[in-house]
Amino acid sequence: MMRVLAVLMTFAMLAACNGAADLNKAPVGLGDFNLVHNIAVAPKAVKGPLSREVSKEELTKALTDATQERFGRYSGTRDYHFGMSVEGYVLAQPGIPLVFAPKSILIINLTVWDDAQNKKLNEKPHQITVLESLDQGPIVGSGYTKSAQEQLKNLAQNAAKQIESYLVKQNKENGWFQGSTEPPVAAAASTE
Repeated sequence: MMRVLAVLMTFAMLAACNGAADLNKAPVGLGDFNLVHNIAVAPKAVKGPLSREVSKEELTKALTDATQERFGRYSGTRDYHFGMSVEGYVLAQPGIPLVFAPKSILIINLTVWDDAQNKKLNEKPHQITVLESLDQGPIVGSGYTKSAQEQLKNLAQNAAKQIESYLVKQNKENGWFQGSTEPPVAAAASTE
């Protein structure tokens, strides 16, 4: 009984989470980071089985919009660039409640460039796979409750959050952004 309760509580907590839930808070510390170029491409994006259809333009726009939404909050003095490639996606169609509730998936590759050093920080692209937020619950599935564009926006926001987590880890372990891991503090206004 306790195991079932723990599983249900886990699903409830996950259902409340989504990649944009923390955008109204101060950004996490990334040192001296400023995103300049935010480029996404999808030349070889593979549409998974039973997926809804979206164009390559919709894929790349959703990803760049979500990335700008998250990383536009940083205002460091060192410039960095993202090269992102959409590798594959599934936008869930309506399933059969309680039997088959497919989930949406987005797979991207990320390369981070340091402008001052004129080099890639990660020689091999970092692959990120994200699932849709479970805000519709594990039983119904987003195919019933969201349009393809809403599903894609949710996936892109989750991907941007995963990119941020990856960058925080790399900064902590490898000093990628050469600065404090604290978020920038706004200068106090002068009273004179």
